[in-house]
Amino acid sequence: MDYASNCLGVNRSTHGCHCTSGSKGAKLKILLVAVLTLISVQPASAAPVYLFPVADCAVNYARAHHDYAATDILAKKGCKFVSPVNGIVDEVNRKDNWSGKTNLGIDRGGLYVSVIGEDGVRYYGSHLISVAADIQPGVSVTAGQLLGKIGSTGSARGTSPHLHFGISWPTPAQPNVWWVRRGVVLPWKYLDAWKSGKDLSPVKGVAAALKKNGEIPPLPKK
Repeated sequence: MDYASNCLGVNRSTHGCHCTSGSKGAKLKILLVAVLTLISVQPASAAPVYLFPVADCAVNYARAHHDYAATDILAKKGCKFVSPVNGIVDEVNRKDNWSGKTNLGIDRGGLYVSVIGEDGVRYYGSHLISVAADIQPGVSVTAGQLLGKIGSTGSARGTSPHLHFGISWPTPAQPNVWWVRRGVVLPWKYLDAWKSGKDLSPVKGVAAALKKNGEIPPLPKK
């Protein structure tokens, strides 16, 4: 599959995705068509292409999350955060800028990595203690490849180490759309499947959420 499709209808450079459409309506249409096309080309029967995003560690996670759709995966400090799918690195942050005084949404994730999978979906992991040295925007990764190590950075400072895991659509029209990146579809049923070796895709769920909310929803209050 051509990784240009990972931008869901826009051009990608090593610095991110750059939209080529002329209107918001056209961009949304392109995103929806691309996601739905990816659904139709998935093989009916194939070996699993999705992997659980924490490797070689005991984990625990809930089927709910405060305020928005995401999952906090509890694991020991230093456990491996790995790519759940083949894809391209989208965004990387290696500096913890979060402050309890300001609690800015853009800083809450601390150290993080997001990957746009070959399925067109974005997968995001944050609160990392470190990011792998070879992980940069635009780099190709394979399912199971090390992205970083689990910690408690950002707004998780002072809490038990965990991986904040979010599933969303890419947002090429605007950089740092953190309120989409952090998660728009509850991940737990996909995590359950991947943990048991089943190949469950979130593409349909992400496409439905994109159609409902638009590429850049309003900035949330929380």
